[in-house]
Amino acid sequence: MPPQVRSNISKFLRSFLGITRILQIVFGAGLWITVAANKYDGPIHFVLFVAVLFWLLTLALFFITLLDKQGLVPLLGGERWLCTNLTHDVVAAALYLPAIGVMFYKTESYSYCNLDQYQHSCLYKVYLTAAVFACLCCLSYLLSVIYGGCRKSRGEQTVI
Repeated sequence: MPPQVRSNISKFLRSFLGITRILQIVFGAGLWITVAANKYDGPIHFVLFVAVLFWLLTLALFFITLLDKQGLVPLLGGERWLCTNLTHDVVAAALYLPAIGVMFYKTESYSYCNLDQYQHSCLYKVYLTAAVFACLCCLSYLLSVIYGGCRKSRGEQTVI
């Protein structure tokens, strides 16, 4: 690997955006694996859709930025890359908010089985774990929005 590429990779991985992207990938994977590994129904499909969609999009943004190949992305790359990332983060945060609401609603609807005397299988802890992952995802996307917004307001066009 050429030293220039190695330098770009280490620079991105140590940047604020690189760290938040890694957190978004980890928390997003935790959310959709937690939900998909258990029985789910109804509005949980929306949560799973949001989690998987933005997990995949974040993976794509992460690797494109990691490899410094933003210029190869038609229409969205090059000098528009910061705006593309900012738009992605705003939409992700906006869609994670109702997903959090759905997870809290489902968690509360299963709160009756959180008693020691309840002997049947219960999804309360699964939904509670998923709600925590959804909150952490939303928080990491909101941090990226603030970071990207600050860079954009200063007139910068690069993400790192």
